Amino acid sequence: MPHLVNRYRMISALALSFMIFAILLNSVGTVILQAIHSFGVGKPEASLLELFKDLPIVITSFAVASFLPALGYRRSILIALAVVALACTLMPLFPAFHTTALLFVCVGISFALTKVSVYGSIGLLTATQSEHTRLTNFIEGLFMVGVVISGWLFSAFIRSGPGAHAAWLRVYWLIAAACVLAMALLAGSRLDESAARGRVRPIRDSLAQISRSALRSMVYVFLASTFFYVLIEQSFGTWLPTFNYEVLKLPDTVSVQMASMLAASIAIGRVAAGQLLRRVAWYPLLNVCVVGMGVLIVLTLPLARHVGGAHVGWLHAPLAAYLIPLIGLLMAPIYPVINSVALSALPKPAHAAMTGLILVFSALGGTLGSRITAIVFARFGGIHAFYFSLLPMTLLLASLFLFKRETVRAAAGLARLDAAAE
Repeated sequence: MPHLVNRYRMISALALSFMIFAILLNSVGTVILQAIHSFGVGKPEASLLELFKDLPIVITSFAVASFLPALGYRRSILIALAVVALACTLMPLFPAFHTTALLFVCVGISFALTKVSVYGSIGLLTATQSEHTRLTNFIEGLFMVGVVISGWLFSAFIRSGPGAHAAWLRVYWLIAAACVLAMALLAGSRLDESAARGRVRPIRDSLAQISRSALRSMVYVFLASTFFYVLIEQSFGTWLPTFNYEVLKLPDTVSVQMASMLAASIAIGRVAAGQLLRRVAWYPLLNVCVVGMGVLIVLTLPLARHVGGAHVGWLHAPLAAYLIPLIGLLMAPIYPVINSVALSALPKPAHAAMTGLILVFSALGGTLGSRITAIVFARFGGIHAFYFSLLPMTLLLASLFLFKRETVRAAAGLARLDAAAE
């Protein structure tokens, strides 16, 4: 019984930690909007917050991800939560754009530590593949719940009138308290990490093994697909609150709340895609999704032109405010499906290195997508910025075609190697 209680306490701590990072990572669009208002920065400068978040993820993934088992998964998450809690307390105490940039640097570093540690801990807490899959789906599902909560939580602290520019910063006291709660759960839990400790192999050595294998072409195309997908997702996820406010004339609070519909659509889409993939092959499904995204953009954005007057609530919002977030339903299955296909094709010792690469290319795609959208948004307006997403969608279609072809070739190559070994 004590063992079972400890297991549930540890799982609760992992899930809460993941939700905290979901809230912070996906608050960047809201924070960009508030930073423009509160700190008087321009859109291109505000978009650098995405870089301050993503670049530390890249550096940390390469620098320390392979060494975390030696430090300890539980200890790494505790350190990450402590760093984020401290950074959150600085936001209301020293409100400035530089403090906000520091916060996202801390969030990026801490998320890289936490994601690798959480996935490593899942392997230690489960005994079978089915248990591992269920627990991973549970924690990843709660990550999406955190994404949805993020918009509503921040919007609850946005005010209008005197002192409004500082009111939203109070949300960070609540997030810091959540970090302390997660740390308390971790401190009161025990995790046997002896099975995870072994010879430390730097990530570049593990990646060199992949690059010398027959799978390297598939890996290259997979990483390109990941890059294009995240570029598209972050373009919408980061700038939809600002689009709602400036183009659709919605108030700050409603802009953020309606942008959270995108995250909810992704969560619903991933559940639905899990059922569809029982009956439909992954490649046709993803092609339909990408083409559907493009069609939705082409049909919906004209509705956002010449929106007149100030729309003060959900019931009076323009039709485009409801339709654009539906792109999440089509976007949802792409990322998990290509990850699953790629990891299933690789030998298990290469999974950790590939996870690090996924983090790196996701961060790079997110940063570039947000930056390009910011520049186009500032120079040509939000409608043209979202039209620009049609280009990476086209490139994603091409990379998916090559990815499908390379997975078939890789499977045939592995089959020949297995036959030769016998």
